[in-house]
Amino acid sequence: MQLRERYRAFGPERCSEVELVALSLGTGVRGRSRLAIARALWDRFGSVEALARAEITELASVCGVGPARAVRLQAALQLGRRVRHEATVAITSPEHAAHWLGAPLRGLEDEELHGLFLDRRHTVLAHRVLTRGGPDHTLVDPRQILRTAVRLGAVGIVLAHNHPSGDPEPSHQDREATRRVARAAREVGVKLLDHLVFGDHGYVSLAERGELTAWSEPVAMALR
Repeated sequence: MQLRERYRAFGPERCSEVELVALSLGTGVRGRSRLAIARALWDRFGSVEALARAEITELASVCGVGPARAVRLQAALQLGRRVRHEATVAITSPEHAAHWLGAPLRGLEDEELHGLFLDRRHTVLAHRVLTRGGPDHTLVDPRQILRTAVRLGAVGIVLAHNHPSGDPEPSHQDREATRRVARAAREVGVKLLDHLVFGDHGYVSLAERGELTAWSEPVAMALR
């Protein structure tokens, strides 16, 4: 399925940041697709916030962008920043996180691991699709997750993945992966707040199961 058709069918939640940048560019150039250009932009700037702060000349200097696409991309990013300032969202409970993450994860044929990256006030800095796996598993790489957190300046993380079988009960592998990420996160001053597992008709919070520190503990306290 083409990127534009996938966006129409499933919405922005099923698109990565790179794919959203590609859509904002409009088209590619001869010998270089818009997705390849978007990847080059992401490799250079590394985050949506850095892209939004970039000057038009900086954006235009990336091969395949040019002045016209740079203006189009910057305008789209600036509009997104204004919306973000007008509608700041804080994630303060498993229910809040489930409301944010449930829609893009339910009904998938394969497992996906998503992450919400939060600041000290639990405000959402970014929602990222971290990995896509098969019908019965997906990889959880603590290094990838924490690289993203450090790049964004996040101090709190909520992970979530789906079970295509429809049963949200966490597996032994889910619990072990959660412990690995939590241990690694503590080493870099980041707190794993929760790991949600979604099924067809609900979700399980590993924090509510007692496998992670309670949500009532402030992020700043957890980092001491």
